[in-house]
Amino acid sequence: MEDKKEEEIKSITQPLCPSVPGLQMSCIRGTDLFGYIGIEAVLDQMRCKTMKAGFEFNIMVVGQSGLGKSTLVNTLFKSKVSRKSCAPDYEEKISKTVKLHSVSHLIEEKGVKMKLTVIDTPGFGDQINNDNCWEPIVKYVNEQYEKYLREELHINRKRRIPDTRVHCCIYFIPATGHRLRPIDVEFMKRLGKIVSIVPVIAKADTLTIEERQEFKERIRQDLAANGIHVYPQREYDEDPEERILNNRIRENIPFAVVGTDKEHQVNGNKVLGRKTKWGIIEVENVAHCEFANLRDLLIRSHLQDLKDVTHNIHYETYRVRRLNESNLNFSELGLSAVPLENGTADKCESDSHL
Repeated sequence: MEDKKEEEIKSITQPLCPSVPGLQMSCIRGTDLFGYIGIEAVLDQMRCKTMKAGFEFNIMVVGQSGLGKSTLVNTLFKSKVSRKSCAPDYEEKISKTVKLHSVSHLIEEKGVKMKLTVIDTPGFGDQINNDNCWEPIVKYVNEQYEKYLREELHINRKRRIPDTRVHCCIYFIPATGHRLRPIDVEFMKRLGKIVSIVPVIAKADTLTIEERQEFKERIRQDLAANGIHVYPQREYDEDPEERILNNRIRENIPFAVVGTDKEHQVNGNKVLGRKTKWGIIEVENVAHCEFANLRDLLIRSHLQDLKDVTHNIHYETYRVRRLNESNLNFSELGLSAVPLENGTADKCESDSHL
């Protein structure tokens, strides 16, 4: 009887790592052995906790003035998120992007809450002197990393550190139909090292389908020739399935987009679109523009991955560099170097190097 029971247990126990000597690890299916355990309920627990806490997503828009940066963000989230704050007494209207301006907005959909922060940046490309016009933006991105690092290194740090780091930068390219301008190359070279960039061709309805495809191909050539890394990067693909999805996205970059907050009647249905003398350009129709592809990337398929890349790649690179700088010390960060009792000083020191 006992021998029969042992054989049954062996038959439903599958080794996971048979090639590693000395490693005892196996997979026991609870439904076959003792009945339902409930391990899958962990997913429900995680979902419940996450929904209670909500999400944070910080998006930056960069590009020349007049390319419709604010309009596109409003179209993405179907709300005027780039023009008014979530605070009820906020009255300031942003008529034109003239300086770095951060606006937060609380969005809720089917019980899921997300705090969206949009960072409008100074327009460039149309000024007389555009030398080093990227510096305020690069400085802002690094300042958010520094702020997070300081909070992280506090001995008594907050249970949940406020995250103001830029998770994604939408870079607007004017629809010239030629190649990337030198200022675009310099801008993206610097930004691509510290933040995830998603390039888009703004006001793409000014180009024909053929002109659009030729322009996209020239931009991809310029990006490769100048070593500019845009999201999603090939080196961050984790498995074959993700690589297939990301390869499809990379084939469409830069996205040719059109933004609008106006609705029109098309075949009896209300659609977001721009009315021209040739007809109505439907923003969410993939046959007209690639706005839907951009929205799917930013919100429906890669939002969490954008946050993970920000934390694990860009912020980690900044953190390691800062901690390795010879002139960095605790007093510079405003922290106390006094040893703690019960050996907690050693723990803090080891944690700070993780």
